Amino acid sequence: MVIPPPVRPPRITKFLKPYVLKMHFTSKYVSAQVIHTPTATVSSSASSQEKALRSSLETSRDVAAAAKIGKILAERLMLKDIPAVSVHLKREQKYHGKVKAVIDSLREAGVKLL
Repeated sequence: MVIPPPVRPPRITKFLKPYVLKMHFTSKYVSAQVIHTPTATVSSSASSQEKALRSSLETSRDVAAAAKIGKILAERLMLKDIPAVSVHLKREQKYHGKVKAVIDSLREAGVKLL
């Protein structure tokens, strides 16, 4: 079943940030994705569950893995010509540890944060 993206009036989409970074951390894996807000679709994503990345990571859940995921996500964003993203943190997420590693590696790779 395909769910169509939500229909929003133009006055609302004018004020939405176009690309939003969302991160998810479990006890085993780290994943991050950039969502195109007006169309509600995933523009780019990276996860430590990907088979291509598992061999290059020592563990799939620590701060070093989060930094590697951020770097790979930044490379994928640059390939799609997405220069800037805004960060959406959940209430329990603080700018510390894995969250800081992902955001800092994005910033170092050249992606601007809004």
